[in-house]
Amino acid sequence: MKLMLVGASGLVGQQVLRQALADPAVDCLIAPTRKPLAAAARLDNPIVDFEHLPADAPWWSVDAVICTLGTTMAQAGSQAAFRRVDYDYPLAVARLARSAGATAFVLNTALGAAVDSRVFYNRVKGEVEQAISQLDYPSLTLVRPSLLDGGPRPDSRPGEGVGLVFAKILRPLLPRRYRAVSTEAVARTLLAATRAQAPGIHVVESEQIA
Repeated sequence: MKLMLVGASGLVGQQVLRQALADPAVDCLIAPTRKPLAAAARLDNPIVDFEHLPADAPWWSVDAVICTLGTTMAQAGSQAAFRRVDYDYPLAVARLARSAGATAFVLNTALGAAVDSRVFYNRVKGEVEQAISQLDYPSLTLVRPSLLDGGPRPDSRPGEGVGLVFAKILRPLLPRRYRAVSTEAVARTLLAATRAQAPGIHVVESEQIA
């Protein structure tokens, strides 16, 4: 399988990168990033500007795509900037890869994603899910993790860190859907979806991530 990973430098993306490079089913991993990754066998790492993705690049021709792109309101600085990273960029990647022949797309989204959510973050996540679902991928999987438990983030998210502490304390009392999930488990779930490429649209809620 020729696999594309977008968002390889993030917390979940780093785990997908590690697992994909160790997976014998992945013949080649295309990981476009803004800054270079460490070199590795079977890794192709194009350096890109996500504001101006090269539509004619030959590396768009892949079998499947995993997208783990995402930011926070605090990091983005505005709703418009947040939407660019969490909606515009994933949708642009999905369109270009589909045009080049990709048949499976796996999106790491979020618990509570819904187009009618009153929460801006969840609404944008729901809107990008909906937009990508209209691109006619033969296989589309939407993975919706709760809080992520995977060590220090490459970007600072103090609010999420505090939430994770409380989630761990209250874990025995929380319904499974709201418990923190490990980034390793999320990465495994994303990769498993690219291998299965089950026809149709599939939603994996947080309690189903293993």
